[in-house]
Amino acid sequence: MDWLFDPFAVTFVRRALWGGLLVSCLCAVAGTWVVVRGMAFLGEAMAHGMLPGVAVAALLGGNPLAGAALSAVAMAAGVSVLGRNRRFTPDVAIGLLFVAMLSLGVLIVSRSESFAVDLTGYLFGDVLAIGAGDLWLLVAAVLVAAVLAVAGHRGFTALTFDPRIAETLGLRPRLARVGLLALVTLAVVGSFHLAGTLLVFGLLIAPPAAATYWAHRIPTTMALAAAFGAVATVCGLLVSWHAGTAAGATIAACAVGLFFGSALLAALRERLRRGAGPAVAVAAAAAVLTGCAADPGPAPETDVPHGYVAGAEETAEAQTRLVLADAGTGAVRVLDLITEEITELDPLPGVTAATSDGRYAYLSAGGTVRVADAGAWMVDHDDHVHYYRTAPGVRGEFAVPTVTEPSVTEPPVTAPAGAAPPDTAPTRTVPSGTTAAADRAVAVLTSGETATVLDRTALDAGRIPDPVTVPGPALPVDGALASVDPASGQVQLRERDGAVRRAIAESCPEPRAAGVTRRGAVFGCATGALVVSGETARPVPYPPGTAPEDRATTFTQRPGASALTAPAGQRGLWLLDVARGTWTRFETGPVLAAATAGEGTPVLTLGPDGVLRALDPATGAELARRPLTTPGAPARIAVDTTRAYLTDPERRIVYEIDYLDALRVAREFPLDITPAHLARAGR
Repeated sequence: MDWLFDPFAVTFVRRALWGGLLVSCLCAVAGTWVVVRGMAFLGEAMAHGMLPGVAVAALLGGNPLAGAALSAVAMAAGVSVLGRNRRFTPDVAIGLLFVAMLSLGVLIVSRSESFAVDLTGYLFGDVLAIGAGDLWLLVAAVLVAAVLAVAGHRGFTALTFDPRIAETLGLRPRLARVGLLALVTLAVVGSFHLAGTLLVFGLLIAPPAAATYWAHRIPTTMALAAAFGAVATVCGLLVSWHAGTAAGATIAACAVGLFFGSALLAALRERLRRGAGPAVAVAAAAAVLTGCAADPGPAPETDVPHGYVAGAEETAEAQTRLVLADAGTGAVRVLDLITEEITELDPLPGVTAATSDGRYAYLSAGGTVRVADAGAWMVDHDDHVHYYRTAPGVRGEFAVPTVTEPSVTEPPVTAPAGAAPPDTAPTRTVPSGTTAAADRAVAVLTSGETATVLDRTALDAGRIPDPVTVPGPALPVDGALASVDPASGQVQLRERDGAVRRAIAESCPEPRAAGVTRRGAVFGCATGALVVSGETARPVPYPPGTAPEDRATTFTQRPGASALTAPAGQRGLWLLDVARGTWTRFETGPVLAAATAGEGTPVLTLGPDGVLRALDPATGAELARRPLTTPGAPARIAVDTTRAYLTDPERRIVYEIDYLDALRVAREFPLDITPAHLARAGR
């Protein structure tokens, strides 16, 4: 075993080993995002973009690391600025800067007669020349990268899967892009001394790419990528010592070799899984590949894939479906927006409301609620999601307590000064409506003065669980239930079985509306909104002078979004921004239906005239309008990240609206029923 340990008895080889291990950690953190987001071209451009700074530093006798850092920062700034130009894609800006920086570096180098000797180590790396000071700089770089990765994890994740979702959730995608760019820049600058500006790309890409075959979560991928980088470092130094090859290039080659080995073993694993499935052999091979030095991710003990749901088909994109109900006949239909197929479910005579918790639609009829499985949902694993689809069907029914639904009675209309009083002054009662919300454990259906809690795992298993009733309204939040006593307005945190855990100091008098956002559960109160998150509650008061008849009675929102709409009596519409803690009222007049996808997206309103309008969420200015529905028809609207769905009961049509393109009608879905009630599923 002397051949294995003798090289590391030499001081400069030990320093090279430590440097390689630190660079492996640094590249694992940044490289994982490079691979997941498809930023490989940017990584390569950043690596080559350091050449001018390295060349200038070497020719002037300065510190090449400082020159590389300045050059990389200039490259990153250029990419950030040019990337905002909508005339061309970001790849065009990266390509232009890549060529410009590389050309500038070659021009600078060509003016020196001694560049070949001076710059070879900086182009191809000189890991054996790493000193103690370089190691401390690498330690600092790893710590900074870890802080950036932890602080920006949510923003990076949302930006990776859907930049619009990042904007909707208030995660500031522009800042997230800058953070990712800074992370990649730090990794490239910190690593070039090991493998040089021309080979650092291999260390940035190969270990994370190899890790994606064995890990499905971002943190696990980073840890496994660091382990692969460590194995490549050790193997590269050993080969370099005994074969007399360039150490940096050998380490990079070993990293690429590990990637191809991972790809080969992963293909073998899939073939064996489809056949007899001897998963033990695959796990053993993966353990050998990782040198028994790292968590091999989800090396399977069984043949069950990560995120598998029995009886369902996993898909690559969200499966959005609409559940539509006819109030007259009780007919129920499920519209698949991907395939455009319509499925007929058992009718429910006397249906009065339809709401959804993301997968299940709850159809109310008197004191009975029917649970319909829309057959489309997603499983959220925080840093990634799985989408599933199955055949729609009916789970069953359960009874809810018969109570008097709270309402708001608007005062009679008064005539303006000097005008004759109206012949009649009827009152108008605004019901609080029915809402549904769910997390992985429970589904909560609020109707009237009570809330019904259902075990979500039982629903997923195909049966209706025994419901638990709590004073409502109630919503799931952070592993518990938040409820408001309708009589006292006291807010309580409850266990999933309804038992009271503790009371919250803030109160919510006259609770009416409720909705769940990523920032917490939101209740509409007489004084404004109350946002419950964790063990605390934050009030969002109405603007001064808000009349009782203008208070919000129901919330509409895209599931999880932190912007909600609510009717403001007969005067207009409220936009509640939970992230900023503000109410904005738009003086639109009476509104039949309204919705918004989230922060920064247009607010959609449908008036009694049947005209759909898109309003600027900041100013309320009208951005677009389109006559669509029969005037006065009780239409319903649901909104997605890119499209809205509007029913026209009179014409028996559902419109798909591209609200970012001047309310363009993308598709029309004719129906054989009158769609009086609408619930969206697929989340």
